Amino acid sequence: MFKIHDRIISVDQPPYIIAELSANHGGSIEAAKLAIDRAKLSGADAVKIQSYTPDTMTIESNMPDFQITDGLWSGYTLYDLYKEAHTPFAWHQELFDYARQQEITLFSTPFDETAVDMLKSLNAPAYKIASFEIIDLPLIKKVAMCGRPLLISTGMANFNEIKEAVQVALKYGCGDILLFHCISNYPTPVQESNLRNLTFLKSNFGVEVGLSDHSLSNVAAISSIALGATAIEKHFKPDGSSTGPDASFSLDPTQFKSLVSDCHDAWHALGNNGFNRSVTEEASIKYRRSVYFTSDLNSGDKISSNDIRIIRPGFGLAPKFYDGLIGKTVTRDVVRGQPVSLDCIEE
Repeated sequence: MFKIHDRIISVDQPPYIIAELSANHGGSIEAAKLAIDRAKLSGADAVKIQSYTPDTMTIESNMPDFQITDGLWSGYTLYDLYKEAHTPFAWHQELFDYARQQEITLFSTPFDETAVDMLKSLNAPAYKIASFEIIDLPLIKKVAMCGRPLLISTGMANFNEIKEAVQVALKYGCGDILLFHCISNYPTPVQESNLRNLTFLKSNFGVEVGLSDHSLSNVAAISSIALGATAIEKHFKPDGSSTGPDASFSLDPTQFKSLVSDCHDAWHALGNNGFNRSVTEEASIKYRRSVYFTSDLNSGDKISSNDIRIIRPGFGLAPKFYDGLIGKTVTRDVVRGQPVSLDCIEE
């Protein structure tokens, strides 16, 4: 059974909603704490941060390979982007302690082995592998050996790369794996969401699946619930005025609260397996059609097509009995507007 802390993650439970803080603390630990507070108030099950330093991600260089020349972060070098966006290691203990005080789950994405060691020392309840790191099998091995649930984003990965990542995680002791379908484009056009990948991942790997969503609306997240997503991850910012590398495709608290509500509604709308009718329909049954007398008849009269009709409401015999009633004899007096019942018809 896949669990983070005491929260079961499965199709039989409401979706597990993760607020991805990423760079939206803006370099302030107080803003990070505020985000934790507001994520909880918005209904998030967990807050996720990212654990790296610019030096564990890349090297400081202005060479062309290290320049970002297109997309949302055009104009940055890799080093400068990660320097601006990172969550300092020195904050982690305080943030984990704060989240525990606020009674909301906090976990992280480690990007190298030093980050894994730190998170393990903090008793992190789960780990996330980012899409860009899914090919870093030594990192996945290190995380798997921690024996905690592992969430893996699959952005950019082909089938074999996903297969290798899952195999390494299983081989080195991770029994709880969730694969996030993810499109690594920021923001993701909703028409590029390709949500049917969720059913592919589920059927081919037999693990829990979820959606790490970078689109600007909640459409993909809501729709994913019907395709088996048991967890939704969405970038979160503490308020609408937040700025930074990820702010433009992050939800503010009001938007995130709507995401949580809409995803929960989508899950409830799925109902149970099997064919079941809602109890709320019971009051409407009386307005279905049934067979009624449309003429006054005396006991012993034969019923003609002019004497009965299939009309609303539904207190008479079901319409399927109509043809068999023609030519039958009534056994007592009946009046127009009376529902037809078997106890007034000759057998």
